[in-house]
Amino acid sequence: MTKPHLLIVDGMALLFRSYFASAAMNQFIRLEDGTPSNGVQGFARHVLTAQNIMKPTHLAVCWDMGAHTFRNELFDGYKANRPAPPEEMLPQFDMAKDVSQMIGWQNFGVKGLEADDLIGSMIGKWKDDAQITVVSGDKDLLQLLNPTTTIAFTKKGYSEYDVYTEARFVDEYGIVPKQFAEVKAFMGDASDGYPGVKGIGPKTALQLIQNHGSIDEVLAALPTLKPGQRSKISENEEMLRLSHKLATINCGAPISVDLEALRLENYSPSTFDLLEQEGFRLIAKHARSLY
Repeated sequence: MTKPHLLIVDGMALLFRSYFASAAMNQFIRLEDGTPSNGVQGFARHVLTAQNIMKPTHLAVCWDMGAHTFRNELFDGYKANRPAPPEEMLPQFDMAKDVSQMIGWQNFGVKGLEADDLIGSMIGKWKDDAQITVVSGDKDLLQLLNPTTTIAFTKKGYSEYDVYTEARFVDEYGIVPKQFAEVKAFMGDASDGYPGVKGIGPKTALQLIQNHGSIDEVLAALPTLKPGQRSKISENEEMLRLSHKLATINCGAPISVDLEALRLENYSPSTFDLLEQEGFRLIAKHARSLY
């Protein structure tokens, strides 16, 4: 019996990507009441195209639920350097969830958690029951790779992806996926606002984990490291351990639905008619061309 194929969509990643790609050209695609919808129209067209290419049997869309998460409780500086979303984007967060529901996709989000945490929790719940493909632009998700999970990173337009399997990751990085968060702990993440160990870059961070296997083993081997590395790590041990907590995806979120609840049904022409009536003409036109 063929396993179900679950497509998990990082809704936040696709919404932001679609918004900024079109906003840069001043294409806000406003609804009749003047509300901008460019990010939403791009998000939905992206998911429809991914569905057409990847042929999933089941689909889930994951969202952040506000900017404040448990990681902000751990570290005040987490994502503190990110600018607030542009004004034209603000109405599109709820609009995206509404359109997703209109099309027949299920939305998931838990207050205090990020979309990444929901994605990780779904993978943990269903990795033995389904083949899973995640669509995102967030490299942090590499830590979630396993024999039944593939991550397709957005690359160009709606149809080009950089696809990672567990085997490709191990071949390229020389570590297993779960060790990726330990690499991130050493190198930090400027976009997420945590420093890791100052003076340790991506190349050295990867080498440390390749050579020693874990943060604890690196710390145990401090006397054998180069003097510069030894001093940087020993002086920043507290931030190193905190950075590891921030980099690690929380896979313990409650996922209360059964996999079967995410099964995709064939699209009805009335669904596309409703999208058009609500002003989402580009989505309706794109959906009709595919289905």
